Amino acid sequence: MPPWATYEAMYDAASGQPDLFWLDAARRVTWEQEPAIAHRARADGWHDWFPGATLNTCHNAVDRHVESGRGDQAALIWHSCATRERQIVTYRELQRRVAGFAGGLRALGVGKGDRVLIAMPTMIETVVAMLACARIGAVHVVVFSGYGGPELARRIDDVAPKVIIVASCSFQGQTAVPSAPGLNEALAGAAHRPQACVIVQRKGCAASPLPVRDHDFHVLEQSAPVDPVVLRSEDPLYILHTSGTTGNAKGIVRDNGGHAVALALSMELIYGCRQGDAFFTTSDLGWVVGHSYGIYAPLISGCTSVIVEGGASASAINALCHEHKVKCLFTTPTQMRLMRQESRRQPQAVLPALARIFVAGEYADPTLLEWARAYFQKPVVNHWWQTETGWSITAHFFGLPEREPASLKNDIGRPAPGFNPVIAPSEMDEQCGEILLSLPLPPGCLAGVWKERAIHVPTAYLDESGMYYRTFDEGMIEASRAVHMLGRSDDVIKVAGRRISGVQIEKIISAHPGVHACAVVAVADELRGQRPVAYVVANSDLDCPLSVEIIIGQVHQGLGRWVGLKEVRFVKRLPTTISGKITRNSLSVSDGVTREGADSSVRNMSAA
Repeated sequence: MPPWATYEAMYDAASGQPDLFWLDAARRVTWEQEPAIAHRARADGWHDWFPGATLNTCHNAVDRHVESGRGDQAALIWHSCATRERQIVTYRELQRRVAGFAGGLRALGVGKGDRVLIAMPTMIETVVAMLACARIGAVHVVVFSGYGGPELARRIDDVAPKVIIVASCSFQGQTAVPSAPGLNEALAGAAHRPQACVIVQRKGCAASPLPVRDHDFHVLEQSAPVDPVVLRSEDPLYILHTSGTTGNAKGIVRDNGGHAVALALSMELIYGCRQGDAFFTTSDLGWVVGHSYGIYAPLISGCTSVIVEGGASASAINALCHEHKVKCLFTTPTQMRLMRQESRRQPQAVLPALARIFVAGEYADPTLLEWARAYFQKPVVNHWWQTETGWSITAHFFGLPEREPASLKNDIGRPAPGFNPVIAPSEMDEQCGEILLSLPLPPGCLAGVWKERAIHVPTAYLDESGMYYRTFDEGMIEASRAVHMLGRSDDVIKVAGRRISGVQIEKIISAHPGVHACAVVAVADELRGQRPVAYVVANSDLDCPLSVEIIIGQVHQGLGRWVGLKEVRFVKRLPTTISGKITRNSLSVSDGVTREGADSSVRNMSAA
């Protein structure tokens, strides 16, 4: 149980005496050399957490649980929605497999600081490969398995991996997609040449290995096991690319010590999970949620992590939660909307072990959250974070004795310890604006960005003063510290000198029971500067009428006519990234199936 009874006591402790706070938090991690100080500025102007201390993240995630007598506990539960395969791996078995594969990597010449690129779907072998890199001090670079050759080639040239690991195929739905063509295309187009490639041969879609270049993953797993190496807290653990907030893909670098401490604290403080609890994230391991809460946070905390390959249906999620007594479910608004659609044909979920559900990736509107609360009969909350931060900037704190205020239930919560947000208004006397975070950022955040084969200060994320990290998200902060999200900076619409967030309009539209999903974008207007255009996906089993006039009237009633919404376009689906976020900047006002003022009955349309 955390030593603080209230949120204010916790946050004041982190803000008032940060060194004491974080040195105390560091006790959740097993160190080879314990930290003497919490934080120190680097010569390049960025900052390190727990400098001088040593540890190994793989030891913290695997070995120490075996040593403490928890070897027979399930560490990983894997379900493939594509192949219907399932595996349960105990901590003892995971230790054996990781230690063996680490020996195999070492036999291929991989050592401390070398990069290993992993392009695989969510599989047990993906976790084994990541932890094996951590065990020997190599830096893993996981990329989404669905990337084509050119995108994979860019990642290869950026990080210059010594070894590339792939599965023989991935799946799109139930269809196997061979990986060899994409890998060969990437290697043909990349300037860098790895020393070796490793292939996980999957049932029913084996790849033909090339002599000399290719090695079998499961054969390498049988190598002589190696022990975890001692690493400095500030040594890099992984690189994860993001197009994120500032344009071109950047390699976000995560350290070992600060990362382990932050994730261990978050499991207890935010998620309310302890050793032995089952934690289930629906995220692909190629994304930051998969890194942080599919692997590292649950395993460091001695929990059981449930992971899935492919898009899980509502029935599959319910079945996995029930069968494995999942305590916390972490999913996305997109997944939640699909569950809502499917739930109309299924009975209400009865999951006695499930304590709470967390939503992140993009903002979940109150209507969706209220549906989920009614369906699951559990607390369901938003929280806000980024690939760059690695864990929650703002959250709801279920590990504290104090109950969360009811007024916060539909918002993104209050700042996590170490995050000190301020507002940079774009206009004088405005209460809203871009949310900046005071430096230094807390442990677990980016240790820098990877560029030109080295770690650099993330200058693209800093404001002009160099004292704040730019989130590129806009919002408001109340005196109670509650943060209200208004959306990305480029999603704020300026109508006749007034600013309105697309998220605010989307909240109103989503409240209509006939709306499955929506997105609002700004277009230029000669008279008013900008005006909003709404894209709406209707529910496929629409029981109530839905029209342009109804939606415009709903927005006018909720926000006022000044908003200027005149165009509503019904579409079959909204464009999303491969991680499920709606790509509003790819929407075009010429793509809709209805026109301004036209009859917009959508009874014959099907939702995504």
